[in-house]
Amino acid sequence: MSDSPSSNTPAARNSTMRWIPLAIVAALGVLLFAGVLLSRNPNRDALPSPLIGKPAPAFRLPVLHEAGRLVTDKDLRGAPYLLNVWGSWCPACRDEHPVLTRFAETKRVRVIGFNWKDEHADALRWLEQFGNPYLMVLTDYDGKAAIDWGIYGAPETFLVDAGGTIRWKYVGPLTDEVIQNELLPKLAQIDAKSASL
Repeated sequence: MSDSPSSNTPAARNSTMRWIPLAIVAALGVLLFAGVLLSRNPNRDALPSPLIGKPAPAFRLPVLHEAGRLVTDKDLRGAPYLLNVWGSWCPACRDEHPVLTRFAETKRVRVIGFNWKDEHADALRWLEQFGNPYLMVLTDYDGKAAIDWGIYGAPETFLVDAGGTIRWKYVGPLTDEVIQNELLPKLAQIDAKSASL
C-alpha cells in the first residue's frame, strides 16, 4: 500500500475546497472588469435603436413643474427637440448636466427633460441644486412610457424632428465631443431637409 495521500482523503478535499472561493472571486472580478470596459466603449453604434427613422412613440405625460398639465407627443411637434432622459438617482446624469446646460443655453434646439422613475420631490430638488436646462420636464414615474422608447438606462438622449420622427439616439452621458461630432451634424441635416421643403 502506498503512503502518498489519495485525492479522496479529507486533507486533499480541504486543500481543493480552499481554492473554490478564490476562483469564484476571480471569475466575478473578470466579469466586472469586462463590464466596465464595455460601459466605456466610445463606439455607441453598437447599441442602435430600432426607432431611428420612425415616429416617436405616443405618450401623454405630466409636466414636473406644472401640476395637472399633461403633454403629448403631438404637442411637441412643429419644431425639432432633444429629449434627454435623466433621474436624480443617476450619477452619470450629474456628469452630463454641465454639458447639457451649456448646449441648452445656445438655444440651438428645444431641450426637453424626460424624468424617469424618480420621486417628484427628488427631481425638483436635483434641478434646484444643479440648475434646470430644460424647456420643460416630462415625468415618467412608473417607467411605462420609457418602455415604448426603448429606454433601459439613464442618461439617454433622442433627437426628434419637427414632424415627430426620431433622427438620432445616444446612450450615455453627452459630451462636448458628442454634441460637436454627432448631434450638431444631425441637426444640420434636419435643417437642410426642412429648408428644401
